[in-house]
Amino acid sequence: MEIQYKNMNINGRNLKYFPLAQLAGKYDIENLPYSLKILLENVLRNYDGVDIDERSIENIANMKSGSEMAFKPSRVVFQDYTGVPILVDLAAMREYYKENKLNADDVNPATKSDLVIDHSIIVDSFRGEEPIILNMKDEFERNVERYDFLKWSQQSFKNVRIVPPGHGIVHQINLEYLSSVAVIEKDEIFPESLIGADSHTTMIGGIGVLGWGVGGLEAEASMLNEPYFMNVPDVVGVNIKGTMPTGVTPTDVVLYITKTLRSKNVVGKFVEFYGNISELTAQDRATISNMAPEYGATIGYFPVDSETLKYLKGTNRSTESVEKYFKEQGLFYNGPKKYTETVEIDLSKIKSAVAGPKNPDELINIEDLKGKIEDLLKEGNDGKLVKNGAVVLSAITSCTNTSDPFVLLGAGLIAKKAIEHNLTVANTIKVSLAPGSKVVTEYLEKAGLMKYLNRLGFELVGYGCTTCIGNAGPLIPEVQDDMLKNNVKTFAVLSGNRNFEGRINPYIAGAFLASPMLVVAFAIAGKMNIDLINEPIGNDNGKPVYLKDLWPTNDEIKEYFHLAMDPEVYKKEYGDVFKGDNNWESMKSSKGLLFDFKEDSSYIKMPPWMYMEPVTDIKNGRILAVFGDKITTDHISPAGPIAKDSVAGKYLASMGITEMNTFGARRGNHEVMLRGGFSNTKIRNLMVSHAGGSTIYYPDGQEMSIYDAAMKYMKNKTPLVIFAGKQYGSGSSRDWAAKVTALLGVKAVVAESFERIHRSNLVDMGIVPVQVDKLPDLKGDEVVNIDGINNISIGKELNISINGKTLKGKALINTNAELNYVKTGNILKYIALSAKK
Repeated sequence: MEIQYKNMNINGRNLKYFPLAQLAGKYDIENLPYSLKILLENVLRNYDGVDIDERSIENIANMKSGSEMAFKPSRVVFQDYTGVPILVDLAAMREYYKENKLNADDVNPATKSDLVIDHSIIVDSFRGEEPIILNMKDEFERNVERYDFLKWSQQSFKNVRIVPPGHGIVHQINLEYLSSVAVIEKDEIFPESLIGADSHTTMIGGIGVLGWGVGGLEAEASMLNEPYFMNVPDVVGVNIKGTMPTGVTPTDVVLYITKTLRSKNVVGKFVEFYGNISELTAQDRATISNMAPEYGATIGYFPVDSETLKYLKGTNRSTESVEKYFKEQGLFYNGPKKYTETVEIDLSKIKSAVAGPKNPDELINIEDLKGKIEDLLKEGNDGKLVKNGAVVLSAITSCTNTSDPFVLLGAGLIAKKAIEHNLTVANTIKVSLAPGSKVVTEYLEKAGLMKYLNRLGFELVGYGCTTCIGNAGPLIPEVQDDMLKNNVKTFAVLSGNRNFEGRINPYIAGAFLASPMLVVAFAIAGKMNIDLINEPIGNDNGKPVYLKDLWPTNDEIKEYFHLAMDPEVYKKEYGDVFKGDNNWESMKSSKGLLFDFKEDSSYIKMPPWMYMEPVTDIKNGRILAVFGDKITTDHISPAGPIAKDSVAGKYLASMGITEMNTFGARRGNHEVMLRGGFSNTKIRNLMVSHAGGSTIYYPDGQEMSIYDAAMKYMKNKTPLVIFAGKQYGSGSSRDWAAKVTALLGVKAVVAESFERIHRSNLVDMGIVPVQVDKLPDLKGDEVVNIDGINNISIGKELNISINGKTLKGKALINTNAELNYVKTGNILKYIALSAKK
């Protein structure tokens, strides 16, 4: 096929581009969804006739859902929790190349790759003298080995940019600075597209950039110039109607959308917004796009329009190339397109709400909250310090909301009015403010609102993910003791996007997602069992104060909005974004082409991926665990603190380690992660009677940790299978949830349905995900055989024999590339072996 290009002049520069119009005679390009047009342009530009061929063009242009395609993103983004294991894998691949007499210097990202160190800061210090300084000091002391490795990576790998700690959250920095929307490179112009090793990469869809989260393994492949293989998705059009009522925030909108779209089953689909999108600012849109993993979609995409251009100007970026190129290509918003199906969202029907206590799609309107909470409190008691239903953790955190000035300025105004009404936040509540970028503190300071947040206890604790990733740090010790001794049911409220069981804190009864404005309100109220509409939030010298007395009008918030859209602020704050503070700049790091892996390191170890054997038919297999619905990647591979008495904690203690840190920080050490697999205190293996990472080892019938059982099975060369219900692997796009499953000796996971990213990760690690209509009743002592893996094929029907009874299942292997990964052992081994040929 002959691909044509044209030229356009932008600022006196002649740039080549690949017009979609050249396909208009053959396909209905005009009515193709904007998101698919961007994919189509990508395959035109990267057409090679082999991996990216005419079939990819035809499948996208005809919207042939489920058909195979491949494309190459222009950029890869990741944070340090996902980035360290990715770069460790690449360092290990260099060692493998050297062993096999290949050129180790060939192992370099061919795709631009941006890493932001934002997941390692823990809120140990809060309320007091500049807790951010103490937290960052602790961060560097904990992570010397990791940061040594990252500084080596920065110097050794080409095409890798690293944003040091203390600048902000990856997705907000990506939105505010790293993204260009239209890329100009080598005298070509094209739409930016990216994938990220973090599920909330989708946030960038708020400004018209096609991007989504994948597993770290898939990100590695893209970095190494492997095409990203996928199936053409269904595109769900979401028609935005009406306007937001007073009192409703962008957070309420996204929680409503999350609840609505999750019920529509948009898993694995593109979601594209149209209609009255001009009602939403770019930051509002980014909040909605960020939460795509929570409503199950691959992306939440807003086409480029005048609001996008306004945002780019306000954040100190050029717009001429974006406007001219997107209009020329028919990518600039001009109304709805042809969608697989449509959903309507009427903004006028949305109410103030929270989501919880366990999942982001559990929407509860504020007016209904008290009744729901009281149902959760029936088994709890009042303590000596805190009462049943108390808030013990209140955090303004995460990229979801800290990118939106409306809710942050609103939180500051609530704090101001609270101080004016002599209201305080109880000292039993751990409160924190962790903005997504330095721009946030700049405009809060200029608005004169930061001091009021500080007086309530919301002091700056760091620029990073903190509470949302599980780095809230310990609760106030006396409060925690009171909770545990008296069985007090307490809660967390955070402005994040994740609240899965055990993620925020293992000792609380639940966590609720809320706007920063409501985070402040609940902190003042001090409890969740309150009717914020009709009951006072506090009292001012004996006079009741209600939430309505504190809540700012939209006009009050908009008075300050210009401070958040000042190009000079962005120019200043991002002028040195790739430079760290003294802690970072003074660090010495390793040098050279090969990393010096140290045997005694508790953070960075040579991984075993290159030496893993491919899965074969399962004969006389055993069941490692039986799970119900919605087992998350947090359940499978926790990111939070490592308990000293856990399997992983005991392993570290045997090495003389006293600072356990978190699983997220230790993802460069597969030995630690292996011992942390399925160890979440909230996980429920139906083979045992209690929560936690235990199972029954058969045929002995002995209860033990999942790790210990897996090691015994491995010693006996017994293949393992996991059974689960619906939405297996929902949550964060952590490749470790699949890596640890493979390391434990699991060869197949049989479930009623899989979340998109985790399914891909399992395949990338050589594990066969098998979908069944209904999970059979299992005790866990059954013997399992699965036939058909030896000659596995795309979507193959497999026979699962359980104690002689046959169950039909479908192998969820979707592309030829995935087939290669399973047949080789895993994706990294496949890439390395391909280089040897």
